[in-house]
Amino acid sequence: MSVQLLIGTDKGAFLCRSDGARRNWKIEGPYYKGWKVTAAERSADGGWLLGTASHVYGAAIHAGRDVTNLRQVGGTPRYAESLKRPLTEVWRIVAAKDGACYAGVMEAGLFRSTDGGESWAPVDGLNEHPSRGKWQPGNGGLCAHSILTDPKNSRRIWCGISAVGVWRSDDGGDRWQACNSGVPHALEDKDFPEIGFCVHALQSDPAAPERIWRQDHLGMFRSTDAGASWERIESGLPSRFGFPLARSRSDGALYAVPLESDEYRFPKDGRLSVYRSRNDGQSWEAADRGLPRDCYASVLRGAMDTDGMNPCGVYFGTTAGDVFVSTDGGDSWAALPVRLPRVMCVRAVAV
Repeated sequence: MSVQLLIGTDKGAFLCRSDGARRNWKIEGPYYKGWKVTAAERSADGGWLLGTASHVYGAAIHAGRDVTNLRQVGGTPRYAESLKRPLTEVWRIVAAKDGACYAGVMEAGLFRSTDGGESWAPVDGLNEHPSRGKWQPGNGGLCAHSILTDPKNSRRIWCGISAVGVWRSDDGGDRWQACNSGVPHALEDKDFPEIGFCVHALQSDPAAPERIWRQDHLGMFRSTDAGASWERIESGLPSRFGFPLARSRSDGALYAVPLESDEYRFPKDGRLSVYRSRNDGQSWEAADRGLPRDCYASVLRGAMDTDGMNPCGVYFGTTAGDVFVSTDGGDSWAALPVRLPRVMCVRAVAV
């Protein structure tokens, strides 16, 4: 058993490799120089899909089996020219159990591929929802950044959009319903009260997909009914605000990185801290031994992941380019001996 850690930055991708002990890492790269690497996913056949963006070439998908030598596919997600809607970045790629892949993009929309990422079709049930004209961006732009699929029901999909909210489809993407009951509005619209929610990240339990966790602009929430309703789960957290939310694939522990506030966007008192919940979010505890006490960088929503091993490996990168590794489920942390560009995404895979 070995672990591959794909780190996407705003100046290319880096690959870190280790054996099952995860003590020593070989760091390679940068690959895809000149490309901002904003999303990474393993495809159903064991290959890789990267969401990339270039000032010259725009948004793109790179795909293939060797993550160090992927090719740019010809069928990158694009809106119809008649819509006059820009598509500047791919924020999230998810491979569903049925073989389909989904991409969330900015300007906000969802695309589906059924050929391993070679071509992409818009999911117009969401992209052209009647409320579309009232969608407002969050601070990072109008982006579809979180996607969940139901491993027990391939027709059920969730999508999180800032600052619009969480949506769910039960019919493969034809029709969508807003799933934000119990969450406060960030921006309220009198014509479409179901929108105006600034979700930051989503996680679910593959064994019980109706259980979903949500890091929101205005707090941490949990749903036990597939997103129909939400309850606050903030006991022990130093603040409500943060971006990443990760879940252990081995024991279900949750990991978050709270920031001081929307206004300041750095760790409280400059102490970089991961918070962990071992009871589905009911309570949280600091899990920060080995993390710096003088850090004023943040962690982006896609820049944290777990590896599925037991004990769980947890990984995250900061906007300052530091990468931290825990091989004991968050009990202790160590920094990789590298200073990278701004970290956009992290994907950990045990192979």
